[in-house]
Amino acid sequence: MSGLAGGGEAARVNMAFIGAIVAVATIGGFMFGYDSGVINGTQDGLESAFNLSKLGTGFNVGAILLGCAAGAFLAGRLADRIGRRSVMMIAAVLFILSALGTGAADSSAVFIVARIVGGLGVGAASVLSPVYISEVTPASIRGRLSSVQQIMIITGLTGAFVANYLLAATAGGSTAEFWMGFPAWRWMFWMQVIPAGIFFLTLLLIPESPRYLVVKGREAEAEGVLTRLFGAAEARRKVEEIRASLAADHHRPSLKDLVDKTTGKIRPIVWTGIGLAVFQQLVGINVVFYYGAVLWQSVGFSEDDALKINILSGSLSILACLATVLLIDRIGRKPLLLAGSAGMAVTLGIMTAAFSTATVVDGAVELSDGAGLIALIAANAYVVFFNLSWGPVMWVMLGEMFPNQIRGSGLAVAGFAQWIANFGISVSFPALAAGLGLPITYGFYATSALVSLFFVRAMVKETRGRELEEMTG
Repeated sequence: MSGLAGGGEAARVNMAFIGAIVAVATIGGFMFGYDSGVINGTQDGLESAFNLSKLGTGFNVGAILLGCAAGAFLAGRLADRIGRRSVMMIAAVLFILSALGTGAADSSAVFIVARIVGGLGVGAASVLSPVYISEVTPASIRGRLSSVQQIMIITGLTGAFVANYLLAATAGGSTAEFWMGFPAWRWMFWMQVIPAGIFFLTLLLIPESPRYLVVKGREAEAEGVLTRLFGAAEARRKVEEIRASLAADHHRPSLKDLVDKTTGKIRPIVWTGIGLAVFQQLVGINVVFYYGAVLWQSVGFSEDDALKINILSGSLSILACLATVLLIDRIGRKPLLLAGSAGMAVTLGIMTAAFSTATVVDGAVELSDGAGLIALIAANAYVVFFNLSWGPVMWVMLGEMFPNQIRGSGLAVAGFAQWIANFGISVSFPALAAGLGLPITYGFYATSALVSLFFVRAMVKETRGRELEEMTG
């Protein structure tokens, strides 16, 4: 599809149809964000209802990530068997079941099981939405359309923050009774049923990935989808191109494909994917997403103000992602990653310095007004740098960087690594913050951001403007 970048060929691209497909697929990103962010603001209710310790709170918060790791791994493999759209529909059902279960849970064990179920859906959506988008969009605009996924993730997070704030404000607090005798924090989880239901219904309206259809020998169906996307002539050419990319090594996709047959070692592109996935979490972004309200309350902000700060961070994230949409196909993926690593290292370093001035009074962390303001500004600048770079770009690259034959398997392994790292960072934060202190904890995130800069320089290859059939490694 390199010819789609300009000339008369570009006029055949059905942008309305592509836009509709992307809009539906990225609802998965919205659910990814909403299901991840809804926990932020419910922790007082969880601790009260289930009598949790700090470590217990960390596990209840982080339990979803175990499901995410399994969901990402299984979805990548399952998508090669039954299709991208089919697995996303399963994810939508899991979102609904999780929303109902977490809100109704009468014990920590039931809550954890329900969160793991939701995690299976989040993990599946996290890897399949971007790869589906990459497989139905022209190379010339693939980056910006795939970046919409991150905008929807942040929109989902912000939507959860807004819903949590409104529910808590209306009820008089997250643990106060809201409706039908249930506290507001339970309704925060039940609200997820609405977007999850919309996701499932709209998935019925979009086609299966044409690349998956070609792999399965359903070339007539694939050509039909591609014709609607790009016109009849381009559809025929594209089917031939996909078939040719598979012909040299055409067999049922397997995890064994991740090993280079000539060297017997794991392919370098797989290590790059794993590195991108892990570093995105080692910089600590989900501490802000999952523990933002608790963090700001711990340094002197009220629950109401802490929830408002969450909304501010989410809004800034959306604006940063919009900037990425404008830049990613112009300056490329690698420059954005490098700039993001440098910016996050600096802002996390400032947060480390600010928290190093904190004092502990009656077991609570306190910052001076000046240090608190510096920490707040640095934290929001950090969120902006992340969402200008590693937030959207990592998912874009995972969706496009693997060759056709190993895309499902590569995503399975990289997605699994991403969510395991996420789990480790998220579950460890309460204990680390309490035991080692916020300065050392944020110092680790700052160091990880700095190391990620050198990783990108050494390992990441630019993918801007390259066709998926051209990807090697």
